[in-house]
Amino acid sequence: MAAIQVTARLAALCAGLLTAGTCWAADTYPDHKVRMIVPFAAGGPTDVVGRMVAERLSDVFGQQVYVEDMPGAGGNLGVETAKRAAPDGYTILAVSTGFIINPSMYTKIGYDPIKDFAPISLVAASPNVVSVNPSLPVKNLKELIALLKANPGKYSYGHPSTGSTPHLAAEAMKQIYGLDLVTVPFNGAPPAINSTLGDHTQIAFTALPPALGTLQNGSLRGIAILARERVTALPGLPTNIEQGVPGLESDTLTGLVAPAGTPAAIIDKWHAAIVMMAADPEIRKKLDTLGFIPVADTPTEFTDRIKSEAARWDKVIKAAGIQMD
Repeated sequence: MAAIQVTARLAALCAGLLTAGTCWAADTYPDHKVRMIVPFAAGGPTDVVGRMVAERLSDVFGQQVYVEDMPGAGGNLGVETAKRAAPDGYTILAVSTGFIINPSMYTKIGYDPIKDFAPISLVAASPNVVSVNPSLPVKNLKELIALLKANPGKYSYGHPSTGSTPHLAAEAMKQIYGLDLVTVPFNGAPPAINSTLGDHTQIAFTALPPALGTLQNGSLRGIAILARERVTALPGLPTNIEQGVPGLESDTLTGLVAPAGTPAAIIDKWHAAIVMMAADPEIRKKLDTLGFIPVADTPTEFTDRIKSEAARWDKVIKAAGIQMD
């Protein structure tokens, strides 16, 4: 979204909230600290974006927005904790695509992403990336697919966690192109990347941010950005579509939701603040440098994205027979 579009959207939102001369004067919210639950360990994409949002919105709201990392059960622990919180605007949940995917993957799940939460905004998206150990004799996706077809079961790929979009993008590639490729799950992107650096797994499917440094310094060879457009952080790395290998486009998403029943005026305040943040050139540059693309869509748009992502990945999950207890 161009900065001018973001600014126009902010102006419209502020006009709707205006009651006493400022965009934020609709009521006294917030009048004390706000907890932002991140259902993952510190340092991952959701945590990085969540902390950026918390820092900026602490300034906007004049009250501290603090991050509480709550990893466990593939993100479900933090999500279910947020679901049980009072819908008063003082607990906000930072979510990734796992929030959308887990109901299709887990046999027992304690939440519904639509019924139990009020979407605020998709804040940022990071395209997934395919990288390989430099010893692997391939330089693009078509060469990689040809190598895998010629050597069924010989090669393996690492991914950050079962059910993550990098994992599902790899499974989609296996399904679409009939590949026999060994799947090796890790507890986060860094160990998956380290495994590929050590040539234990020859291929890595990860979100872009944790792989960015190794791709920029050449420790790993970038094969493709799984997106419709190239990214600012790696302008020389072609997309899968450019390479004639469609169907793999996938993002690691970071968005904000609140417990269902949170007043619409509070949702609107958060959304307006996210739009303001996304329009800030300094924030946009920081996100670009880290491999994220700012989004700041509306609650309705984010709801639609949740539904479409859930439907898409549900098919891949069922075809791959992925199931978690």
